[in-house]
This record gives sequence, C-alpha cells and structure tokens, in this order.
Amino acid sequence: MTPQIAIMNKSNLMLSIAGFVILASASCNNNETSNKEEAVSKTGIKTAAWGRTDGRQVHLFTLSNKSGGQVKISDYGGTIISWLVPDKKGSSGSIVLGFDSLSGYLAKPPYFGATIGRYGNRIAKGKFKIGSDIYTLATNNGKNALHGGLKGFDKVVWETLPVVDSVASITLIYTSKDGEEGYPGNLKTSVTFSLSDDNELTIEYNAVTDKPTPVNLTNHSYFNLTGDVSNNILNHVLMIDADLYTPVDSTLIPTGEIKSVKGTAFDFTQPEKIGARINEVAGGYDHNFVLNRKDSSLQLVATLSDSSSGRRLEVFTTEPGLQFYSGNFLNGSIKTSDDKPINQHAALCLETQHFPDSPNEPSFPSTILKPGEKYHSVTKYKVAVF
Repeated sequence: MTPQIAIMNKSNLMLSIAGFVILASASCNNNETSNKEEAVSKTGIKTAAWGRTDGRQVHLFTLSNKSGGQVKISDYGGTIISWLVPDKKGSSGSIVLGFDSLSGYLAKPPYFGATIGRYGNRIAKGKFKIGSDIYTLATNNGKNALHGGLKGFDKVVWETLPVVDSVASITLIYTSKDGEEGYPGNLKTSVTFSLSDDNELTIEYNAVTDKPTPVNLTNHSYFNLTGDVSNNILNHVLMIDADLYTPVDSTLIPTGEIKSVKGTAFDFTQPEKIGARINEVAGGYDHNFVLNRKDSSLQLVATLSDSSSGRRLEVFTTEPGLQFYSGNFLNGSIKTSDDKPINQHAALCLETQHFPDSPNEPSFPSTILKPGEKYHSVTKYKVAVF
C-alpha cells in the first residue's frame, strides 16, 4: 500500500450501525439529474443530492485529484458512476460505463460499477451448507444465485462515514441483516474509495459478522479505455498473472477443476489482444483466473491497455482470484445517457474476488467469515498514459 492511501482505522468498523456518523447533506430538490454542488465535505470531495429511492435520499460524491482525474460514486449500490482520466492527447473521458442520473440504475442494468455482496459471482443452485445447516438463496441467474440475490448490496442505499485525512476518499457503510437474501448472520460492511494524485483508485473492503456466513465482496465496473462505447474492447491488450483458471459448466458454475491456461485461449500470462482468441471460448470470457501469488499482500495481477487512447490500467489486489468478463451479455438494449447503444463487448470487467461457488467447493479458498474474524480486502486500479 502506498503512503498516499489512507486506510480507515479498523476499530471504527466494530461500531454498531446506529453509531455511525452520517454525512450531512443539503435538502433535496427532487431533481435527480441535478449536477448542482450542494455541499463540500473536504478538499477533493463534493457532494450533491441525486434523487430518492426506498424512501431514502441518494447522493453523488465527486472525488477529484491534482492530475485531472475525477471519480463519481453514489451511495446507491456503492456504485462507481464515472472515472474521468485524460488520454494521451490530454482529452478526458470516462473509462467505466455509467449513467448521468439515478433512473439509469433503478432500471437495473447489469451491475454497472456496483459494489457486489454479500457474495460476488455465482453459487450453484442457490444453496450452500455450513456445518449441518443448509441455506437457500434466491436463484436469480437461471438455477443459480448471482451477485448477492434479488436485492444485493448493489440495490440498497448505503450510509456514509466521513473521513478526515487529506486524501480524496469516501467510506460507505451497510449492515446486511440476518436472513437477508437467505444469508445467515448480521454482516456489517464498509467500503472505502480513495483517489490519489497518481490516478490510483483504491477500494478497501471490511466486514464482521455474528454468525458464520460466506462473504465475497467485489466491484463490478465495466471498463472501456477508449472512453467511448462505440468502440469495443476486442483490441484492448490484456495481461493476467495467472497460470491456472477454473473451468465452468454451461451455467458458468465452476466444475471444481483447476486447469492450466497454457496452450489455451485463457493464457494471458503475456499481453494479448482480447479479440485474438475470444471465438475459441463458447459465449466469450466469463471465467475466474487463479492468480499467481504466494501470500495475500497487495500485488499487481493484471494490466489492460488501449493503443488508441494511450491509457493503461493496472490492477492490484489482495484477492486470490480475478473474474474476467468480456461483456458477452450486453446486446444494445441498454443505452448510455447520450443515447449510444451498449453492444456486446462494449466493455469488460476485471472483478477481484474469491472463486465462484466456493461454499460448495471445499478445495477452493474458503469464503466463510466467522464471528470474531475480520474480513479485509484491498483492490487498486491505477491508470496511466503510455
């Protein structure tokens, strides 16, 4: 972790949800598309009202740095709305998919920029067992459970905990109640987003529980380094530091095998164009890569680059896996705020994670969090120009 990144004191996470300090906001004008800055909580952070849902005020937070970078985050779903960074010509554009208004997210797009929980990715048949207890989840992806269920962490309004350091950052808080979406235990979760002057966006996840429960938190941003969804990502060049991956069945549930990427279309150990071998993968890439790592320290695990914009994205994480999804299910039915269709392969996801269906695969790294333990995970996305 670089010195510029301010990490929240973990003792704060043990507070009950009633004790969290909620960031004061200006009164809502009920215009969700308003970009008027209603409050400034600190240097580098601006706060605006952004509509209402579930009887709650929703906010839009803008984090800015000295390098011309800007990240917008909403407390609805812990969602990264946009990430503006200059290209090689100095022109700024958002490298992630998102909408200008809350209504775009209430229409339930496929997790654009959202914080995913309680369990990122799939759980087979929506069932798992802890000890002698069997738990049943909503099956919202065919016969499987996906990304936390019908109303996962991506569809709730989070609380906000202000920070006092000099880094542009915001901390969001959510307590998932025992039995929510079928999961056991009251899970208290915090996610801190920090933007450095080097265009590093760091996401730190923390959680505690009062019953054993599976936890697998991630962010579901869709990246297109050109800044324009009219361009697909097939010419983006990708490197993933993974010699192994987890094959899947026809419903995208891991078979339990761990296979070598060598000699396959899954070999991104050297930089390779995404479109070079995508046709060899039925349906496109939507697979978990087993990262090469000896410990859980923060390390570089993937790079993504686009020659047309000159932007390069580096991915660092403490997680053991990375889900590479090539936007296979995007079909043009969803449009951007400026009415451009979001077609297949218009963007991709690099979701840092534990492996899919881990609660049902004893050979995979465990995702069960127990009382008295602390879930802690860090992912950093860094953008530069080459």
